[in-house]
Amino acid sequence: MLYELTNNTTGQAAPERVIGAQGNTKYILEVVKLSAWYGKAKAVNDISMKIKAQAITALIGPSGCGKSTLIRCMNRMHEVSDGGKVSGQVLLDGSDIYGREVDAVTIRRRIGMVFQKPTAFPTMSIFDNVASGINLTRLWYRKGELQDLVVHSLKKAALWEEVKNKLNRSGASLSGGQQQRLCIARAIAIEPEILLMDEPCSALDPISTLKIEELMLEIKKDYTVVIVTHNMQQAARVSDCTGFLLLGELIEFAPTKELFSVPHDKRTEDYITGRFG
Repeated sequence: MLYELTNNTTGQAAPERVIGAQGNTKYILEVVKLSAWYGKAKAVNDISMKIKAQAITALIGPSGCGKSTLIRCMNRMHEVSDGGKVSGQVLLDGSDIYGREVDAVTIRRRIGMVFQKPTAFPTMSIFDNVASGINLTRLWYRKGELQDLVVHSLKKAALWEEVKNKLNRSGASLSGGQQQRLCIARAIAIEPEILLMDEPCSALDPISTLKIEELMLEIKKDYTVVIVTHNMQQAARVSDCTGFLLLGELIEFAPTKELFSVPHDKRTEDYITGRFG
């Protein structure tokens, strides 16, 4: 693995950041000198990082450090926030998603998102919850194809066996953990390349959390996953790479085992050992 030292303004040792890899490692998404604001308040400051394809990248750090803002910038969700603006680049397969001619809706189809609170549509059936994204993006042409896509997505989200006999029931009839997996099924139904997950387990019980973690490990065979989490144990369990953010800056970004066992920045060590945060 290759690294570069990047400068910071804190006076402490600069963080190591992955810039390359040995072998056939592919980077699908690259963040380049990205900054983001809410009005005049700067939430993300000059972040650069590369996201491995078909891997899980975790972003950790205390509340308000910019984790959620960063991933919202990765699929142009931040720009719909009140006062939201961005500078820098986000390169998807080498092309800037903030380019003048780039359609934001297309980007959000290629880079899907699952939010902290399960957002099953209560007035829609389980089937229609999954089909809604397909309908909006016109990715199907015949009713049979739609049926097949919904079933496939529910299976990929490890939910099919639990709902196959009640597809006409409201999505709100499911438990919290099931609703979150329903949201994941809805997100992957439109066949994104990357799936962003903003604290997807924070409102779930331990058993539901385990199912979501198992699901993430399964779907990374087909999708690239970026997860924001406050749960450092979760990051250690499921992710391949981890980034630690503090006050809007990327302090350290490295393979997960390395970051948790031999952090290169004292602030990272202090956070993962519970000295602050």
